[in-house]
Parts: sequence; C-alpha cells; structure tokens
Amino acid sequence: MKAMKLSELSSYLEQKGFPNTIDGNQDLNIVGVNTLQEAIEGEISFLANIKYRDQLFDTQASAVIVSPDDSKPDSLTVIRCADPYGALAATVIGIHGVRQHPQWGIDERTQIADSAKIGANANIAPFVTIDDNVVIGDNVILYPGCYIGYGAVLGDNVTLYPNVVVYDGSKIGSRVSLHAGTIIGQDGLGYASVNGRWMKIPQAGWAVVEDDVDMGANCAIDRATLGQTRIGEGTKFSDAVVIGHGTKVGKHNMYVAQVGLAGSVNVGDHVTMAGQVGVAGHLNIGDNVTIGAKSGIWSDLEANERYFGVPAFKWKQFWRQVAAMKEMPDALRKLRKLEKEIETLKAQLKNDE
Repeated sequence: MKAMKLSELSSYLEQKGFPNTIDGNQDLNIVGVNTLQEAIEGEISFLANIKYRDQLFDTQASAVIVSPDDSKPDSLTVIRCADPYGALAATVIGIHGVRQHPQWGIDERTQIADSAKIGANANIAPFVTIDDNVVIGDNVILYPGCYIGYGAVLGDNVTLYPNVVVYDGSKIGSRVSLHAGTIIGQDGLGYASVNGRWMKIPQAGWAVVEDDVDMGANCAIDRATLGQTRIGEGTKFSDAVVIGHGTKVGKHNMYVAQVGLAGSVNVGDHVTMAGQVGVAGHLNIGDNVTIGAKSGIWSDLEANERYFGVPAFKWKQFWRQVAAMKEMPDALRKLRKLEKEIETLKAQLKNDE
C-alpha cells in the first residue's frame, strides 16, 4: 500500500488519462480506498452511481472522486473527474497495487513432461502437471493443482489460479487470467439420438481463449465438435459462466455470473450480459448489445440494442408489456362487468320479443 497526498494522486490520475480538478484540501494524506459507507479518515472513495448519492453526505472518507457536476457537503474534499469509475480503478492500482503472487520458481514437486517447453521466468507451484508437447510462454504463473493437457499452448504473462484445467489442444493467449476451478476445452454436449439411445459424438475440435481475457471461478468453456470454440480478445467473465461447444464470443464482451450460452452461438463485440442470462443454440447476437439479468434469448438479436425478459424483447417494448400487465387486473374486471351487462341485455331483448 502506498500513501500519497491528494495532489499527488491528482497528478497520477492525469498521467493515467483521467483529467481532474481538486475541490478542497489538496494536502490531504490518502492511505487507502474504500466504499462511501465503509471509508474512514485517510481513505478516498468514489461516487459513480446516483443510487448512492445520499451516502456522499454521510461518508467519513477524507476525499471522494465524483463527476464534475456532483453536489457535495461543504466540508468534503472531492476530485472531480468525467469518469469517476475509471479513475477509481487507477486509484486502487496506485495506492493498493496489484495482487502479489507467491514465488515458487519451478517447484520440484511439479510434474513437467520432457517434451514440454517452458518460457522464461516461469513461476510454477507444487502439484502442477504439464503434459507432453505443451508450449508455455514467458512470465507464466501456475498455482497448485493446475493441469495443462497434451499439446496445449499458453501465451506470455498468463496466470492460472488453483485447480484450473486446460484440456489437450486448447490455446490460451497472452495476459490471460483464469480463476480457481475454471476449465478450458472439456467435451461439449455432443450426442446423436440413434434408435432411442444417445450416441457420443467425439469432440474433435478445440477451444481458443484470446489475449487479455479474464475469467472468474468455475467457468467452463467447451471444446468444439469440429473447428473451435473461441473467446474473443479482452472479454471478461464473472464466476460460473458456461460457453457451449462451437460458440464464438466476440471481443471485449462482459458476462456476469451464471450466464450460459448453448452451442454454435455467434456473439458480436462489446456485448454485455447480466447475471443468469441464457442463450439458446445456433443464434446470432450483434455488436454493442446489452441483455438484462435472467433474460432468455430464443432468437437472433439486432446490434446496438438493449433487451430484457423471457423471452427477451427490446428494452422499450419490454417495459410497455410490463405496464400493460399492471393494467390487466382492472381490464379483466371491466371485461367481466361488460360480459354481465351483455347477458342482462340479451335477457331483456329476449323478454321483449
């Protein structure tokens, strides 16, 4: 952890591409970063979501990163920045730094096949297994229990946390981080129904994870039946994300926990899926799409749109449906009343005949 004056932090943010101004005491000492609710004196916090605006007036933080037009208590010092959340990320790195890994070198309890090629500065923990014909780049960190299968390839600066499994033939790019329990390249759900029984289809393809991808714990990326399953450059997954065989995920996607994509889905670039989104197989999702939590995707989605619901509709259409649903009880009461009135009129007409 690195302490710095607020003026030094402001200059650091400028250097990282976050222009800012200080409104208040620039000589404050900042020793940590915390939330508005939990921050104490000496810590800096941030406001990037208006949902938490009221906490700005109760926080004990010494300073807060805010937007240029945010109001504040007179006694509170703030850094005004057009991108408070981006500035927060840079601030956490500047003050708290990045995760420091244990240093093992290549532990003697690691099992490495003679034909495997290991790059410079490898940091490999005990009980890692590296199979034949594996190629591993420079500065790779492998935590205990990892298994790298036959012929797999890992690029430079890859970090695999405990018990990550990379199946045979899988390819992982550079600067990739996979958290504990994630599996790359296991068999997909490939079966043919023959005479009432499921016949296994050998999964002869492979899985590719491109550069700068991060995955949380317990993700699973199926290998393709034929060809490849691909996770595009810069994509980020939370925990328990499952990608079916043959699916192609574009660049710089963001998937929250428990998202599941069936096989042979094609997803564009810069797509965001909130928690528990489910996508049926053989669909196409365009670029710059956002999908709300728990949505079910049963058809292709157009680019540059927001979707929500089960099945998912465009954002405005979904909320029109919700508004209509709220009116349904009154509409049903009116309908029943009209039905009774019609029956009464019918009876009167019949009596008048």
